[in-house]
Amino acid sequence: QVQLVESGGGLVQTGGSLRLSCAASGRTFSSWSVGWFRQAPGKEREVVGAVSWSVVRTYYADAVKGRFTISRDNAKNTVYLQMNSLKPEDTANYYCARSLAIASLSKSANYDYWGQGTQVTVSS
Repeated sequence: QVQLVESGGGLVQTGGSLRLSCAASGRTFSSWSVGWFRQAPGKEREVVGAVSWSVVRTYYADAVKGRFTISRDNAKNTVYLQMNSLKPEDTANYYCARSLAIASLSKSANYDYWGQGTQVTVSS
């Protein structure tokens, strides 16, 4: 059974940093692509970024490019989202999700399992 658990959210000031973790269960974790999404109150869920199973492909939304970095440790079944230079508009609930695709990782329809989310709040 596939389970994804996010952690690392919290309250941070503008310009600060946080590192989110997505811990996954499943024996074939190394063959999954993993994406990070976020949803702010009253807004639609949007993609933040994603990493393919082979780490050959990474994708970042324009809003976070240059500030956020996704990495993965297959030995620990964990994917990380390092967030630097945080802005108030980054405030949202952040989710990780699994995909068996290697391309089109920005499309939420390509993801089949989702975590419960972790809240990130950036104060101005």
